Amino acid sequence: MAGVRVLHTGEPSATVVTLPPRGAGAPPVQPRGGGHATARQRRSGTKAGPSKGAPVASATTTEASLSAGPATAPSSHVLVLNATYEPIHVCGIKRAAVLLLKEKAEVIENGDGELHAEHTAMARPAIIRLRTYAPVPRRSRRRLTRRAVFARDDWTCQYCGDHRDLTVDHVIPRSKGGSSEWENIVACCSSCNRRKADRLPHQARMFPKTTPRPPHPSVFIQVACPRIPPSWDYWLDAAA
Repeated sequence: MAGVRVLHTGEPSATVVTLPPRGAGAPPVQPRGGGHATARQRRSGTKAGPSKGAPVASATTTEASLSAGPATAPSSHVLVLNATYEPIHVCGIKRAAVLLLKEKAEVIENGDGELHAEHTAMARPAIIRLRTYAPVPRRSRRRLTRRAVFARDDWTCQYCGDHRDLTVDHVIPRSKGGSSEWENIVACCSSCNRRKADRLPHQARMFPKTTPRPPHPSVFIQVACPRIPPSWDYWLDAAA
């Protein structure tokens, strides 16, 4: 019976743990001849070591064994800048370490603490920059989600300015030919949504305070990491 694979998704980088199959506590059966070699080693006092031609630990092994510290460690999110220093993404701490070890990124600013592996240690990155330019999708092609709409509109109803009980509203109702695009959807409280109902803006005398448009990439960073570390503010403000 194969081992059971358990996937923990509490962290941005999922960790797969393989549990031993039932009855795994019993000692493994030595292949024919293997027990005699072990006995000879015990009698001679030599330690068992890797056989000739055994693989040596590689960079991949180091990357896989990196530990980000205990659960009480600082934020496990890392801000990723493009080669042009534009914020484009948020990744997990282990993914950032892999990019650094493979020299695909460089550290712009370190956070608190360190990352440890069996044979290496490195400062915990907070902001990294890609060494080569990564193409960024055009704003209109970004996936539209409720949280992204809320973040773009500063978590504020675009009709009355309330911050509570938010939903989304089609400025031009779908029944009137309105599309589900960035340019036609705004954050709206439930009260205003019911009051506007299925009417056009001029019919309901309700117009959005700001013209809806595709959001800046920094909006998606706020969605991915609601609690923005102070060290990110400079880069996000510069890109806004």
